[in-house]
Amino acid sequence: MDGTWNPNRRSLLAGAAALAVPAAWGQAPDYPSRPVRIIVAFTAGGTTDILARAVGQKLAERFKQNFLIDNKPGGGGNIGTEMAARAAPDGYTLIVNSVGPMAVNPTLYKKLNINPLVDLVPIVQIADVPNVLVVHPSLPARTMDEFIAYAKARPGQLNYGSTGVGTSSHLSGYMLSKRAGVETTHVPYRGADALNDLLAGRLQFMFATIPSVIQHIQAGKLRAIAVSSSTRSRSMPDVPTVAERGFPGFEAGSWFGFFAPKGTPDAVVVALNKAVNEALPSLSEQLVREGADPVGGPPEQFGQFVQKEYEKWRVVVRESGATAE
Repeated sequence: MDGTWNPNRRSLLAGAAALAVPAAWGQAPDYPSRPVRIIVAFTAGGTTDILARAVGQKLAERFKQNFLIDNKPGGGGNIGTEMAARAAPDGYTLIVNSVGPMAVNPTLYKKLNINPLVDLVPIVQIADVPNVLVVHPSLPARTMDEFIAYAKARPGQLNYGSTGVGTSSHLSGYMLSKRAGVETTHVPYRGADALNDLLAGRLQFMFATIPSVIQHIQAGKLRAIAVSSSTRSRSMPDVPTVAERGFPGFEAGSWFGFFAPKGTPDAVVVALNKAVNEALPSLSEQLVREGADPVGGPPEQFGQFVQKEYEKWRVVVRESGATAE
């Protein structure tokens, strides 16, 4: 990487839109006057945590205040998400959240104590993190065509892991199996155990976030077949998309962004949005190296994107029959 900022398909318009925000909206002269808490609804060391810490450090440098990461895992991200939604809407409690709690869980869980689409307001999208279809090296498949042919010749014999029922890794595997007309077996896990079993050869394939497997791919311990994003990932430009290998419209992955409790002042939202957008170029090389494609953009665009993601995953979750609790 040369470190230059290369906007993706959404951030190009986003930059112009952000500049169009009236200056008065962004005036929050006294914010922040004390440390800011950033809730992460997952464990330390995961993709959400890594992104939150990277951007949080830049915000601390920009605002000359501490931005403290507070990991609150559990309930598929629901515990931390509810905690953020119930916090005082003053800009001193934020959350870096992802596709699961925001767009999948409202359908996956029969009853939530909050509605994250209503009780949290979008600030800015940090990054897209595509899933990558990886197989154990013992499989002879090196391309999507070879993988599908291998699976069709062994109905019900291929097991794929996920980080839990209703997660993007589960639903990505379900979507591909359905589209390809192959019979596979889903084996849900909690957290990293799925990857461990894939590395050990007890599973045959998996959709995993690029940051979680990129080092294993580079070491030859896993083989990358295709990425689930609509365009190729900047982190793995030589790996084709599932869509370009015969499944048009296939798009399933993770994304991450900042949210605040409903009622947070517009001036604070705009100030944070501006700060994150200005920080992303300096983080671009690091994020891409770790498997994330930086996005950025105005709050309105992020809100529209989250709503579309909810509508998309609502259909997939219902078709799959996945439920939690």
